Amino acid sequence: MSAAEGSLFPPGSPIRTVWGHPAVLLGGGRALLLQIAHPGVARGVLEHSDFADDPFGRLQRTLAAIDRVVWGSRDEAEETAARLRSRHELVRGEGYDATDPALVLWVHATLVDTALRMHAQWVGPVPAPLADAFYAEAVQVGELFGAPRAVQPPDLVAFRAYMRAMVDELGPAIDDEQRRLAHRVLHPSVPIAADPLVLVGRLLTVGQLPRPVRDGFRLHWDLPREAALQATGLGTRLLNAPLALARRVAAA
Repeated sequence: MSAAEGSLFPPGSPIRTVWGHPAVLLGGGRALLLQIAHPGVARGVLEHSDFADDPFGRLQRTLAAIDRVVWGSRDEAEETAARLRSRHELVRGEGYDATDPALVLWVHATLVDTALRMHAQWVGPVPAPLADAFYAEAVQVGELFGAPRAVQPPDLVAFRAYMRAMVDELGPAIDDEQRRLAHRVLHPSVPIAADPLVLVGRLLTVGQLPRPVRDGFRLHWDLPREAALQATGLGTRLLNAPLALARRVAAA
């Protein structure tokens, strides 16, 4: 039996279709900032990781774990999730515990929400049936990582309400320590030649944050930048439309 045949999610499954689109990677910085907007996550990464020196290393490890769960064999998925849960058992301190299902849910939710948002911004809105099916499969991933099904929103409508409520709650409570972590995400140490790419990434990250979180981090944004972001998104969606149609025709 091949890895694909023995996987939790077969080829063509909704979670592979949505999470596997390259556009999702454009939301990496957004997901990181949403995560550290939670004080428990911020304290955990500050005290138990090299996040301050290598913020995207943590994201890369998280995405690699998701890749193994979604695209790997069933055994690989379960082993990966078990290792992650085991590491989380060591991440605890005053006011936080990385095994807390509510905390695991928030980290997982930032990735699910970002995947859907990036697809909508750069490719096109995920059709409702596909989005619902994607979310149902994402719940399985969250469960493996330590967020029991009972603590997760039962469907996509409830999930979006949960995200709105969390963003509204967390944004105004962001403190200076969290802002310093955000600065490291937005201003990574890179060779000078990479500065233009970092600038583009910074604009994408700031512009794609929910406003309460962006305001909580005290990140500047204005109407010209918003107009440029929306125009760029529209352009990529228009360019993608013929490609998406061709893929549907080829699959028919």
